[in-house]
Amino acid sequence: MSDFTALIAKAITPAMPREEREAVYTMVRDAVARLQERDGFSSDDPRAALRRHLVEETIRDIEGDLSRFEALRKLEAAFAAQSVEHKAQGSRRR
Repeated sequence: MSDFTALIAKAITPAMPREEREAVYTMVRDAVARLQERDGFSSDDPRAALRRHLVEETIRDIEGDLSRFEALRKLEAAFAAQSVEHKAQGSRRR
């Protein structure tokens, strides 16, 4: 499943809006459904349920990674702004 995760992660960028990411996820879900049909899995087959679960888990993990990336980006920007302000205050005191 790690190859699958890498494939989805390559299709997603942090700059993408949620709607575009959902479109990619929908394509992935559809592709997995087609693979299951090709493999002859019925909808009540435990292997099909496992595949669906792994797809949803992978999407959840990628969304979590994107959230962490965005949070870190915002923290770095806030720290940079704070550092600039701190330096500006220090130069005024001299």
